Amino acid sequence: MTYQVLARKWRPRTFATLVGQEHVVRALSHALEQQRLHHAYLFTGTRGVGKTTLARILAKALNCETGITATPCGTCSSCLEIDAGRFVDLIEVDAATNTKVDEMRQLLDNAAYAPSRGRFKVYVIDEVHMLSSSSFNAMLKTLEEPPEHIKFILATTDPQKIPVTVLSRCLQFNLKNMPAGAIASHLERVLGAENIAAESPALGLIAHAARGSMRDALSLLDQAIAYAGGNVTEEAVRGMLGTVDTGHLFEVLEAVASGDASRALAVADAMEARSLSPDNALGELGRLLHRVALAQLSAEALPEDLPERERVLALARSIDPEDAQLYYQIALHGRRDLPLAPDEYAGFSMTLMRMLAFTPGGEAGARARPATAASAETKVAAAPRTQATPAPFDGDWPALARALKIVGAAKQLAERSELASWNGTRFELAVPQESRALTEKSYVERLKVALREHLGRPVELAVTVGAVAGRTVAALAEGERRARQDEASQQMGADPFVQELVASFDATIESIQPVGKALRS
Repeated sequence: MTYQVLARKWRPRTFATLVGQEHVVRALSHALEQQRLHHAYLFTGTRGVGKTTLARILAKALNCETGITATPCGTCSSCLEIDAGRFVDLIEVDAATNTKVDEMRQLLDNAAYAPSRGRFKVYVIDEVHMLSSSSFNAMLKTLEEPPEHIKFILATTDPQKIPVTVLSRCLQFNLKNMPAGAIASHLERVLGAENIAAESPALGLIAHAARGSMRDALSLLDQAIAYAGGNVTEEAVRGMLGTVDTGHLFEVLEAVASGDASRALAVADAMEARSLSPDNALGELGRLLHRVALAQLSAEALPEDLPERERVLALARSIDPEDAQLYYQIALHGRRDLPLAPDEYAGFSMTLMRMLAFTPGGEAGARARPATAASAETKVAAAPRTQATPAPFDGDWPALARALKIVGAAKQLAERSELASWNGTRFELAVPQESRALTEKSYVERLKVALREHLGRPVELAVTVGAVAGRTVAALAEGERRARQDEASQQMGADPFVQELVASFDATIESIQPVGKALRS
């Protein structure tokens, strides 16, 4: 027998077997059950999400010999002929190759005749946006008031190019891209029915590579089966797709986080030696950084069954949240700029060097330089990005809070909190009720990390909401501002020149703004 590709063999034949378009299935099923049938439907969405498949299932639902139903039998002659593509009253037109107005007029002339076999004559026009303006104009009248035995089903990947006069005459359904998880689950069911062994990570790679298209996923699965010789393994799929082992990506980020340029470039060299795609590598690096950012927000945001979960959590602890955001942007820009690079390896390695060179504060070259034999003895085992500054804490919390290298909400927490107690290893801070939102666990953890890095030793940190006496950075800064304002007002009022202007012109002083640096406590 002639082999039938998986995308055709496993094309859904009922609404129940369609994956990922529940919102469309629900609406169409209710319409069929209640006999509320429209004369024209428009299915929109990217390639491979089920537009033509839905059109054929709807044609079966309208022409099944058991009656109009949301669950066509699949065994009557009408259902079988529609599945086989030879039902005489199902007319499928490819608008990309039939764009002329004469062809559309001929098609519409035949619409006046009653169906030969079925209950309805169904016209499926694929890529309808490719029709010419004249063709659209020719079909408007028939589309608006077709004979009772005619149903139009239009499909397109670009609804923006369809005239609004056509859109207004159709019920429009937007088909979504398939989630990677739904694609992987469907591929697993297909392989189970085909009695072919596969590894779950391999199916996940195929699902991500399909970019929302079930047809692309099944085509890639066919290719993977042939490439792997029948056993679809993760290693085989990575080799086929040219995707990067996540181990390489973790090594890259660990090296960048520790400022180890030589290690990062060594990983890039290893990837180049294996002919791995730099474009895919930067895409996967962005995906990994997204997971790191999620973990920094909340560890619960990571799926419990994620294979690299512990390693992602370790990276989340070792990379500052601001750095993770910066690395993500650099990875995106590096991927965008790859076509402009001298070659892809240069573009990839330069992206890594850019990560090593810049910090969110704008400092360039702050990280460790590539290690050489001459400098090996001075390198502290993968020197951390932020050097600790060991110093005894004398109880002056505002001074310590100002010295911490921290930004964002964690910085606000440090500035609006007051030291309640300190026993040498444990800070207990209090924040006023209006700053309660700053006690979020992630903000407290970032402040704790900053304290540990500044003091050069492990510390504990507890933050409670309560009354404060005013010894916070924010309160002291406000006091300093007011003192400077009062001083400026007094100096301005005592200035002879100002007094003369006021007296001569009957002037008033509207506002006074002090200048110069704020006083320090």
